[in-house]
Amino acid sequence: MSSATALTGAAERDLPEVIADLRRLVEHETPSNDKAALDAGLADIADWLAERLGEPTARTRHDCGDRGDVLDITFPGTAAGTVLLLCHYDTVWPIGTLAEWPFTAEGDRITAPGCLDMKLGIVHGVWALRLLRELEIPHPAVRFLLTGDEEIGSIASRPHIERACAEATATLVLEPSREGMAKVRRKGLGMFDLAVYGVEAHAGLDPTAGASAIHAIAELVPQITALAAPERGTTINIGALTGGTGRNVVAGRASCEIDIRIQDPAETARIDAGFAALAVTDDRIKFDITGDWNRPPMNPNPPSERLFDAARAAAQDIGRDLEGTAVGGVSDANFVSALGKPVLDGLGAVGAGPHSRDEHVIPGESPGQIAMLAGLISRLRDN
Repeated sequence: MSSATALTGAAERDLPEVIADLRRLVEHETPSNDKAALDAGLADIADWLAERLGEPTARTRHDCGDRGDVLDITFPGTAAGTVLLLCHYDTVWPIGTLAEWPFTAEGDRITAPGCLDMKLGIVHGVWALRLLRELEIPHPAVRFLLTGDEEIGSIASRPHIERACAEATATLVLEPSREGMAKVRRKGLGMFDLAVYGVEAHAGLDPTAGASAIHAIAELVPQITALAAPERGTTINIGALTGGTGRNVVAGRASCEIDIRIQDPAETARIDAGFAALAVTDDRIKFDITGDWNRPPMNPNPPSERLFDAARAAAQDIGRDLEGTAVGGVSDANFVSALGKPVLDGLGAVGAGPHSRDEHVIPGESPGQIAMLAGLISRLRDN
C-alpha cells in the first residue's frame, strides 16, 4: 500500500474523532473582542494539542494585551526543515451565539459558529501531523501559530506572523478552501473612517447659520466611490453611515466606514492621493480620514507558485485534482506573501457560509483535505 493510500484510509478511519475535536473547539466560543473568552479558548486548545500531539520542542504564548494571545508551538519532525501552519482561533460570533445555534450534524453537513472559519482547519492540521507520525512518513518539524485577532485586522499578531514565516520552509494557511480549491491570490484591504464636522443650527428658524455635515458627506461619498477601478481589481464600499441628531437640526456631525480592496499594490498611492484631493463646497465644513492599509494584496510569487505545484502533486498522489483560485477576502497569508515568502492558503475545511448563519462544513471532505495536507507537509522536508 502506498503512503498516500494509507493516509487517505487512516483519515477516513479517524473522521469521528476529527468531528469530536471540531465540536470541542466550537463549544469554546472565542469572539475576537472578548479577551476572557479568548484566553479560556486558547487554554483549552493548548490542552488539546498536548493530548493529541504530546510534548512540543518549543512553546511560547505571546501576550497581546486586550487582543487574543498568540500561541507559537513546534512539534518535532523526522527530517530537516520546518513547516508553519498558520491558523486563527478567534471568530466573528459573540458569546451566547452557541446557545441559540448549537453544533448540529445533519447528514454530511455540520453547522455551528466558527466551524468553517476556521476551527475545522486547526483540527485538520493536528490530524495531518498525527497521521504522518502513525504511518512513519518522513516530515519536517511542524510549527503551529495560533492567532486571536485575525477577524479584526491582526494588529497584535502581525509581527509574530512575519517573524515565524521568515523562519519557515513554507507557510500553509488553514483557512477554508473555496469548494476544495486552494487560495492563491487575495486582495489587499484598506479600512478607513471619514468624519465630517459641520455647524449645528435650527433647520426652521435659522437654517443658513448651519453647515450640514450630512449634506457635506453626501458630496464626499461619490468622490470616494469614484476612486474605485474594478478593471484594476480595486473596489470601494461604504459599509456604514451615520450623522445628525434630529429632523429639525442642521447636522453638526456625520461619519462613514470605508472598505477598500485592491489587487495591485500601486493602487494604495492612487487612493491616498484621491483622499488628499477630496473637497466640499461649504468652507465651514471640516473633515478628516483616519485608518490605514490593513493588509497588502496577496499575489503569486515564484516561491508560492512552487509551493502550489507541490500541493497539486500531493493531491494527485491521493487521486485528486487541486485547483487554485482568487478571492476578494483577506487573511494572514497576505502578510506572508508581501514578504516574498512561500505561502499557500485555503487548505482547511470544505464548506460555505463564513460569517453567516449558514456557516457549515462538509465533514465527508475532511479525510481528503487531511491526507492532502499531510502529503504536502511531507513533501516540504529538506533533503
